[in-house]
Amino acid sequence: MRLVVVSAGLSVPSSTRLLADRLAAVAAADRAAGEPAAEVRVIELRDLAVDIAHTFTTGFPAPPLADAFAAVAGADGVIAVTPVFSASYSGLFKSFFDALSVTDEDALNGTPVLIGATGGTARHSLVLDHALRPLFAHLKAVVVPTGVYAASEDWGAEGLDARIERAAGELAALAAGLSTARAPRPARDSFEEVTPFAERLAALRPGG
Repeated sequence: MRLVVVSAGLSVPSSTRLLADRLAAVAAADRAAGEPAAEVRVIELRDLAVDIAHTFTTGFPAPPLADAFAAVAGADGVIAVTPVFSASYSGLFKSFFDALSVTDEDALNGTPVLIGATGGTARHSLVLDHALRPLFAHLKAVVVPTGVYAASEDWGAEGLDARIERAAGELAALAAGLSTARAPRPARDSFEEVTPFAERLAALRPGG
């Protein structure tokens, strides 16, 4: 199973990246006994900021950004985390997904997405439902029921770990289902044999 983490944190270290890493660690480890751990790829948007901007002026992504787009499009599950700016997602976060949809409008079609956000105050927690969830619904992604918002006071406080566990578990379950759905079809389900439609239609004619 392939999980891709998109982190829009700007500082180093970043609370946004910290939340993204914790979500990814739980989602990747939430496997049934005997199954391999998920493959996790982290995309730091601050490293791609210039390429994202150039995509809108040149009309095509530079190779590093194109590689990131391919990773997102091929993922079984995506964890998308942004800092809150002006009561919404950051401009860098939105620009990445805008550029992705311009390049491939179906890149997230049917893909499970876990949304997360960080901010200085709990008053911005509604950003998950008022900004992030509508964005990914528009991109035709399947947004997991539980989103995770972490305010400054949430780190080390009771409740954050439980939300992370619940949200990551939901993503793991959805992503595992998608990964199974993408598995090659068994030989008995192959379409190598051509159905004789002409013969069947002829048999339906009166007197056929």
